[in-house]
This record gives sequence, structure tokens and C-alpha cells, in this order.
Amino acid sequence: NRGLEWDKGVVINYKNASFPDKAAVLDVERGTLDHTRDQFWQTDTSASIRSWGYIENDTFRSPTSLIHELVDIVSKNGCLLLNIGPHPDGAIPEEAQKILREIGRWLKINGEAIYDTRPWTKFGEGPTQSASGSFSDHKEAPLTAEDIRFTRKGNVLYAVVMDWPKERFRVVSLGKNISPDINITSVSLLGSQEPLTWRMGANGLEAEVPERKPCKHAYTLKITLAE
Repeated sequence: NRGLEWDKGVVINYKNASFPDKAAVLDVERGTLDHTRDQFWQTDTSASIRSWGYIENDTFRSPTSLIHELVDIVSKNGCLLLNIGPHPDGAIPEEAQKILREIGRWLKINGEAIYDTRPWTKFGEGPTQSASGSFSDHKEAPLTAEDIRFTRKGNVLYAVVMDWPKERFRVVSLGKNISPDINITSVSLLGSQEPLTWRMGANGLEAEVPERKPCKHAYTLKITLAE
């Protein structure tokens, strides 16, 4: 639930160019976009790499790759529809259960950067180029601590850092030379009780890394802006 005001309505999904913009919701199968889309859109993908249903000796996506994909999609004004293929008796495969529980643990800490959020002025930053289009999920390169995705909610900006940095978090997009009109009042790390030492320098917002990781997979800086 991204907080969209759909009151018991019917949503039509389409692929490619089957419908014009605003007539239905664009669906990108097993892939994402390399830009923010003004109209809401969706990715549908599967926890299984080889199938949409149950097959023996299946292979599965890693929780990290799916969490990174979720964050990337939401930062670009989309949502993720995740398929799980059950056994013939309806039971969820153990591998898929582990994936869902791991995603749930991550969302318990970082969910406020996902639920009811909207895109920021840019979806993210970093050196890793996003693959784009359907069936591009297997082409995604691993994301790094320099790869960051943004979402916003009111006067709070969330910067989701895709890996744990060695020394400090650094958000280039929030440097005084790049964003001179932004005034930051506080910076914290979701799930961590340790206060962060931070500064907004000319070339980026920098925050010292706490001793303990609050979670796995990706790490969310909660940045409060002056209203």
C-alpha cells in the first residue's frame, strides 16, 4: 500500500504500449525503469528465478536483490508485485518463506521509507547504472554504498543506502553546492539508537557510521528538512 486513493476501484495493468498514459497502470515484467515515471507503475516479478509456479529443484532470488529492487522501484514512483509459487497442496516453499521473512524483517525497520511515500526530485545517485525494461532483473549489477535511492514523506527525506559503508555515509545530492536551498535539521539511521555525527558540506551530506548495523541488505538515513 503506497497510500494511493483507490477506493474499491478496478486497476487495469498493461505492458509495452497497449494503453495510452493515464488510461491504465504500466507493468514492467521482471524488470524496472531507469527513470522516475510521472504516472504510477508496477513491476511484477517472482521470488523464483526459473518459474512463476512451483517446480522441483527451483532456484530463487536473494532477499538482498529483491529488497534493492523494491527500493529502486518505489523511488521511481512504482510498486512491486512479488509472486510466490506454492506447492500443489498450497504450501509455500521453504525457500520462499525465508525470502518473505527476510523482507518482512527489513520492512519492520525501514518500512517508513517505503509505505505512503512519494518520489523526491531525483530517484537516486551512485555509480551503478540501472538496467531498464522487461526481463532485465538478471542484468542488474550489485549495488554499492555509493548507490542511494530517495523517497520522501512531508518534510522527511529518506536516503536508502544499498550497502554498508566502511567509514561514513555520504549523500552527494545533499551537498551545499548542489542543494543550496535545503536546510537539514536532523539525521538518524532507522533501527539504530546511536546518535549520528553528521555535517552538510559543500560536496555532500556526511554521517559517521555507527558501530552496529541495524539490519541487513540496505540502510535508511532519515533526514528531516526545515519546513
